[in-house]
Amino acid sequence: MSTPLDDLFVKTRKENRAALIGFLPAGFPTQSGSISVLTAMVHGGCDAIEIGFPYSDPVMDGPIIQAASDQSLKQGTGAKEVFATVRAIAALAPTVVMTYWNPIERYGVKKFLDSMKENGGSGAVTPDLTIEESSQWIEETKKLDSNRIFVVAPSTSDERLKKVAEASTGFIYAASLMGVTGTRASVSTGAQTLVDRIRRVTDKPVAVGLGVSTPEQAHEVARYADGVIVGSAFIRLLQESKSEEEGINKVKDLAIALAQGMKRS
Repeated sequence: MSTPLDDLFVKTRKENRAALIGFLPAGFPTQSGSISVLTAMVHGGCDAIEIGFPYSDPVMDGPIIQAASDQSLKQGTGAKEVFATVRAIAALAPTVVMTYWNPIERYGVKKFLDSMKENGGSGAVTPDLTIEESSQWIEETKKLDSNRIFVVAPSTSDERLKKVAEASTGFIYAASLMGVTGTRASVSTGAQTLVDRIRRVTDKPVAVGLGVSTPEQAHEVARYADGVIVGSAFIRLLQESKSEEEGINKVKDLAIALAQGMKRS
C-alpha cells in the first residue's frame, strides 16, 4: 500500500522534476499561524510538507530553527498541537513529521504511529535514530504502512548507506553537509557526491536538506536529487517580518520562486 508521499515521487519523476518540501516547526509563529504559513507554502508550490515536532535538545537544528522551536515550546506546543497541524496540512499535501526519538518514545511508538495515520500523515523523519536501534520502529511502521525516513550525511560509510537505504521508505534524507540546519551562501559540494553514492545502492527517492535557501540553490540541487528540503529560509522570513500576515505573504512568494526551479529542463 502506498502513501501520498510515495505517490508524489512517482508523479514528480514522470514530470522530470524534483519535489519541493517545505519545513516549519508546529506552533510557530503561533498554532493557528503555523497552519496558515504551511498552507501558504503549499499554495506557493511546495509539493510536500515536513512539520517539526519542537524539542528542547535539537542536535541537528541550527540557530534559526532552534529559535522557532523554542518559541513554539514556550507557547505550549506538544503532540496534540503537532497532530492537529498534520491533520490540517495532510488534507492539502503529503505531510511528514520531523522528530527526534525522545518525543516518540515519551508518547509511545504505537500511539505515535496510530496518531499519524488517524491524522493523515505519511510518516516521520527521525534524524537521531540509528539503524542499530530502530528494530521496533521498523516493525511498527511496517504494520501501519507509515514511511520511515532516515538521515544520512557525507560521513556515512558505504556499508551504512546500504543499510539505511534498505530500511528507509518514502525517501532518504541526505544531509548536504556535516553540521546543523541553516541558510548558507552555497550548497555544499558534498551534497551531489552523497546523492551519487546513495544512487549506487538504491533507486529510492533521495531528498537533500540543510543549507538550501535560495531559488538558485534549489534549482542546482533539483538537477540531481528527487526532493529539495527548505526550512530555515522560510522561518527567517517569518522572524524578520513585522507581522504574521507580512511573513505569510513572503513565505508564499519564496515558495513560488523555489518551485519554479524544480524542473530539470
